[in-house]
Amino acid sequence: MTNCEKRTDDFKCENERTAEIELSIRKKFHKKIFSRFAKALNEYQMLQEGDRVAVCISGGKDSMLLAKCFQELQRHRKFQFELVFLAMDPGYHAQNRRKIEQNAAIMNIPLKLFESPIFDAADHAEKSPCYLCARMRRGYLYSQAQQLGCNKIALGHHYDDVIETILMGMLFGGQVQTMMPKLHSTNFKGMELIRPLYLVREDDIKHWRDYNGLEFLQCACHFTDACANGSGEIRSRRQEVKELIRNLKQTNPYVEGNIFKSVENVNLSTLIAYKQNGKKHHFLERYNEECNQKITQTDKC
Repeated sequence: MTNCEKRTDDFKCENERTAEIELSIRKKFHKKIFSRFAKALNEYQMLQEGDRVAVCISGGKDSMLLAKCFQELQRHRKFQFELVFLAMDPGYHAQNRRKIEQNAAIMNIPLKLFESPIFDAADHAEKSPCYLCARMRRGYLYSQAQQLGCNKIALGHHYDDVIETILMGMLFGGQVQTMMPKLHSTNFKGMELIRPLYLVREDDIKHWRDYNGLEFLQCACHFTDACANGSGEIRSRRQEVKELIRNLKQTNPYVEGNIFKSVENVNLSTLIAYKQNGKKHHFLERYNEECNQKITQTDKC
């Protein structure tokens, strides 16, 4: 076989693999993945006509699936929007970068890849390197997306990320808050962040990955590599919360849905204090006023 014939066969093989991956999203995983992706876009009004969206590719299973869902949506779109598939190399080892590029080729995702010095900066951080890395990543992605004429960036956070974030805030941060389905950027005017996998379960994403025989990056930062080489196990607060939810589910199968719904059913009258637009409010501010209103209503009766 000549080199030319081998390249032709490889191209055909890649095309067939891409077609199978795309078919799995349309058929086998339509209900659990694509339908929930579309539902989140509609329910939270994430996508409008004329949008130019930078789909941010980290190299993991979530962002790669997000890219394929957007491509599928664009095939039968009801209105005009544009996509840019944006990948950042924050200082990956060469094999990790190659893995991202290879997966993108297999899945027919046309990457725009740029470099940043984030890992070097995070490596020298004395405290919270993961927090610094996440903040810097977001800034670089916004900046690059804006330069490419995009008005939105799409991230691959899913349903399980949402409920884990709610519990992490309560247990480790002493606050009640959630990961929002979309946010206006405070530092990049006119830019917005959206999370279209907001209603998609992580187990379904894993099932899609395994069904298609795909291998993606986990967190490929230097800090994670060092931890893995030292102990053979990486344990984080998020993993602790995952385990907690898994244990709670054994006695209450509805626990995940209840956690998610808890931030949709907040009763402000039963909160001791809450923050709104940066200002803290206390229940005593309205305590006597509410009592007087009740007395007045009773007198009228």
